[in-house]
Amino acid sequence: MFTDAPNFDVRDYLRLEMMPHFLCPGCGHGIALRALLWALHDLSVDKDKLAIVSGIGCAGRLSAYIDANTFHTTHGRPLAFATGLALARPDLHVVVISGDGDCLAIGGNHLIHACRRNLKLTCLMLNNEIYGMTGGQVSPTTAETRLTTTTPLGNNEPSFDACALASAAGAGFVGREVTRHVPKLKELMKAGLEHPGFAFIEVLTDCTEVYGRKNELGSSPEMIMRQKSDMRPSAYRNTVDTPFHPTSLPTGILMQNDRPEYGAAYRRAAALAAAKGAKK
Repeated sequence: MFTDAPNFDVRDYLRLEMMPHFLCPGCGHGIALRALLWALHDLSVDKDKLAIVSGIGCAGRLSAYIDANTFHTTHGRPLAFATGLALARPDLHVVVISGDGDCLAIGGNHLIHACRRNLKLTCLMLNNEIYGMTGGQVSPTTAETRLTTTTPLGNNEPSFDACALASAAGAGFVGREVTRHVPKLKELMKAGLEHPGFAFIEVLTDCTEVYGRKNELGSSPEMIMRQKSDMRPSAYRNTVDTPFHPTSLPTGILMQNDRPEYGAAYRRAAALAAAKGAKK
């Protein structure tokens, strides 16, 4: 337990009957889950007012462990389900947990339009650069030259910068953090949860058993210590070298705006339409 979270016990937010969890030793998804639950605790979010929507893949399984209203949906569709839920129940805190394949590949179109609409919900994309659950196939964020089961000669495709995509598509809040910095990740999640519009947060996490082993990236501690340096794809890298991270990674809040929130605008339009209808 972190010393600056004396009143936070992660077990208060978990379905303990679901334990032990299915995550591999060293998987960063568990760290991301803990940061999310810590953020919810800091914000005093009522679990009865919390809705977690997830898709398919390792990240998609995390919703099953959270003691709240949880929905495990079809591959690539958690943002579509969450859109309907957030519109129907604006009183809920709606959080989507998705993987890089789930969110950017089959779900890429839903992500773009969720950003464009700017509906009040929070999307956490856990990016481990691989389809870890289904065999280790290449994903939209797999770094160039990396080995996967479907790129045995190395990946020749450029990887997506998901945060740049979300910013260009109009998201109200965009951020990125690594699982190495849990307190910073928690604070970023808090900021995203409090944002009055669509918040997209990319969490750079590690798949040690499939991605790390296949690419000889070392043990879990070695991978997590390198998260902001040479292990990440060139699409993320700054052009300015630093003494500590010669290929440093932009993290924290990358973009934030005050665009009108879609749900409120929709309800105002519906109320005006109803008022006009009543006058006829």
